[in-house]
Amino acid sequence: MGKSNVKVMAKNRRARHDYFIEDSIEAGIVLKGTEVKSIRQGRCNIKDSHALVENGEVFLYNMHISPYEQGNRYNEDPTRKRKLLLNKREINKLIGYTAQKGYTLVPITVYIKNGLVKVELAIAKGKKLYDKRESIAKKEVERKIQREFKERY
Repeated sequence: MGKSNVKVMAKNRRARHDYFIEDSIEAGIVLKGTEVKSIRQGRCNIKDSHALVENGEVFLYNMHISPYEQGNRYNEDPTRKRKLLLNKREINKLIGYTAQKGYTLVPITVYIKNGLVKVELAIAKGKKLYDKRESIAKKEVERKIQREFKERY
């Protein structure tokens, strides 16, 4: 097999801060032509977006794709809901997780893989305020240890 050509177009850094990531799934996304061109220019934002399972299909909400400048009347609504392409087994897995209290579907990255736009969708559980403080404290301790290590060696 040849090497896969992956180019990351958008990341949701806030997701790892606000949620515990349990699992992730790669999904295709249904887009219009001008939306693909806009994503290729890097003009998309997934910071406030989330996904829901409705009638056996998965939809992505609040993903902002800026209108393509040369698209004129062919441009779509920037925050419309977009269908995600998953097989039935993956959708059933997502339904099982989201049926449990506290789990949600959050997009982590949008990337182009072999010419196709893909979304990495995470099954996540929300962090409480004290969890966030705890993870920040752990990161600070790790940074301090790394600094000490560099100074000594």
